[in-house]
Amino acid sequence: MAMAAQALLHQQWLCFSSNPISTTTTRPWLPARTTTLTFFQIHKKLIPCSSSSSSTSQSPEANTETAESCVNLGLQLFSKGRVKDALVQFETALNLDPNPIEAQAALYNKACCHAYREEGRKAADCLRTCLREYNLKFGTILNDPDLASFRALPEYKELQEEARIGGEDIGYSFRRDLKLISEVQAPFRGVRRFFYVAFSTAAGISTFFTVPRLFRAISGGDGAPDLLETAGNVAINVGGFTVLVALFLWENKKEEEQLAQISRDESLSRLPLRLSTNRVVELVQLRDTVRPVILAGKKETVNSSVQQAARFRTDLLLRGVLLVPVIFGEVRAPKIEKKGFGTSSKAAAALPSIGEDFEKRTQSITAKSKLKAEIRFKAEVVSPEEWESWIRDQQKSEGVTPGEDVYIILRLDGRVRRSGKGMPDWQQILQELPPVEALLSKLER
Repeated sequence: MAMAAQALLHQQWLCFSSNPISTTTTRPWLPARTTTLTFFQIHKKLIPCSSSSSSTSQSPEANTETAESCVNLGLQLFSKGRVKDALVQFETALNLDPNPIEAQAALYNKACCHAYREEGRKAADCLRTCLREYNLKFGTILNDPDLASFRALPEYKELQEEARIGGEDIGYSFRRDLKLISEVQAPFRGVRRFFYVAFSTAAGISTFFTVPRLFRAISGGDGAPDLLETAGNVAINVGGFTVLVALFLWENKKEEEQLAQISRDESLSRLPLRLSTNRVVELVQLRDTVRPVILAGKKETVNSSVQQAARFRTDLLLRGVLLVPVIFGEVRAPKIEKKGFGTSSKAAAALPSIGEDFEKRTQSITAKSKLKAEIRFKAEVVSPEEWESWIRDQQKSEGVTPGEDVYIILRLDGRVRRSGKGMPDWQQILQELPPVEALLSKLER
């Protein structure tokens, strides 16, 4: 919802280079919604620097007719729980000849309204337009808690798959980001494909010249080349060309599978959990700290596995195991603290990145230490529908019938370590996983 505020704040920085507000933050476009309104109000004061100075003297009645003011009013209405009225304001803003920043804000906020009203198709259409025409980063959709209900719908899966493949209808930014991660995980794939293309081209050219020689050898006559030798050369060239093309296509297939897995891993990292202290965190915030073990299936099976794991509680805690039971078909009433966009003030914020200043890094270490102290043996999923949707997608990718009892063990870096049908053998897991402080565990980070 606050993605427009980030862009408007950036425009403010361009207008006044001496402004102390920094735009180098790596945080996503998710500040508190009250901050969003403040940014829009600041932007109103900056209109003269980009156009005319007479706009600041306009009456409040005139300001209410602008796209910017409609977006602001829509945010205010939604903060009061008036979703339908807010939606009208965002639609009005789109009809008032908005600039790209205002159009992006109106469309994205409109999508969040549709997500709140469980109108998945309309939300997907708005987000698709933002991705295609206004360079919206797909990571914003992944991170925004206001779209959590949308991420559990089939329309989101379609949108994510379109963004992974890329195209004129949705843009290539998300696929480009995925490919960068893929290159890090498989750094020599590009080199291999280069040699496959080079050698297959050479084999094709050689075949182009040896096939006529083969016809001459078959025809016989004076000066005809040796038939067996020529046939052998043709066979080698054709065989080499076929093998190299097959390897090239296989590399492309493996890359697409890897991109799909990276996309699923990114979705997994944004799934919310409630710790034993009632604190809500995203799975990404537990990286380098625990090894989540997801137990998904029928209630009786999952509860039985949790009870069996309790016998090895001490040893599992030494290995950083955190149980995440997901019961298929279980519906919990959502705990809504307030209406409006954004998380509550008690919700856990993402830890600062390494690229920020020393003070924020110190706060990051402190926050991580506190988070580690809050982690216990078991966590509760906050959005069961979203978790179940991700698990079913993972089952399809592994060739498992959706809905079967499965377990998924994650690494310390958040990637999937291994998975299997049924429930895990806890004694085998104790033998497989090293303690968190061991050298092998440090290699996982």
